[in-house]
Amino acid sequence: VILPSSSFFARAIPPVISFNLGSMGFQKSHYFQHYRNDLKSLLYGDQGLEGVFITLRMRLRCQICRKGEPLPGKTFEVMNEVVIDRGANPFLSMIECYERGRLITKVQADGVMVATPTGSTAYSVAAGGSMVHPTVPCMLFTPICPHSLSFRPVILPDSAELELKIPHDSRSTGWVCFDGKWKQELNRGDSVLIKMSEFPMPTVNKSDQTDDWFASLIRCLSWNERLEQGGRTIDLEEGGRTIDLE
Repeated sequence: VILPSSSFFARAIPPVISFNLGSMGFQKSHYFQHYRNDLKSLLYGDQGLEGVFITLRMRLRCQICRKGEPLPGKTFEVMNEVVIDRGANPFLSMIECYERGRLITKVQADGVMVATPTGSTAYSVAAGGSMVHPTVPCMLFTPICPHSLSFRPVILPDSAELELKIPHDSRSTGWVCFDGKWKQELNRGDSVLIKMSEFPMPTVNKSDQTDDWFASLIRCLSWNERLEQGGRTIDLEEGGRTIDLE
């Protein structure tokens, strides 16, 4: 319910405690079968905890513009990522990327996304982006299947103000969606303005920000799980002899 809760509030959001009812639940460190104890600890305090830990999850404020002017009713608060792609068009997307009016690159790819640290473990990591702790103030700029061996994902500061534009000479239009919803077509010349929202989303942690995040990495993505290598020596059953592996 994290993403729907974010879409309910265009401005300030009250603290949200979420319970895992699905198969992934990366942002949900509380289990539903323990909801009574968790809510009791939250409301009345827990002698074993030093208060309640809150993670302020950054959101993005996105505006669709036409002829340089924002379109009425086309402003969105994004929790995970904003994606511009080619949709059903057979051609590669051509997207001009500006930062505060300066052209930084032209994307020739299936698309490009700008993700929050919270969204870094969603679509962005599947496209090759980094995994970023949700309290790190930054944006992730991640191409989707770029037609270039040198186009790598980058991380931008949260002060960046981006504009992603479909150029007038593009072979086709583009499509934009926000947190996987509200998908709509971008005509040639249309653009999307993206900057950090003034209203982050506060979520209640199970333990603290770091423990919850690493626990989710391991539980949901099996992060760095492998069999441990053997020790330096082994004991043979026959004769009790020891062999040094070095």
